[in-house]
Amino acid sequence: MAAKGRKGSRPGKVQVDSDRSGRSIGSAVNVAINRGFVVGREVFVGSIPGIVVGYNIASFGRFIGNAYPLVVRTALGVTKCGVDEVSLV
Repeated sequence: MAAKGRKGSRPGKVQVDSDRSGRSIGSAVNVAINRGFVVGREVFVGSIPGIVVGYNIASFGRFIGNAYPLVVRTALGVTKCGVDEVSLV
């Protein structure tokens, strides 16, 4: 039985222009870096301590990079965060 042709989209997902989203993700990451959220920096996610371990460059999915540019490791696991959700130690 042959597989159905797929158009690369799922119901409920918004199609994003990859060139435009790439620039906005880069801008969001640059804003985070300029505010001091560099890799290795200790931060608080709410009241939970963590360390910035990278940057989210995803251009599709639930947690896209322009809204959640930081990747933070805490005792509870690794999470993607917005700049407004974390604070410097």
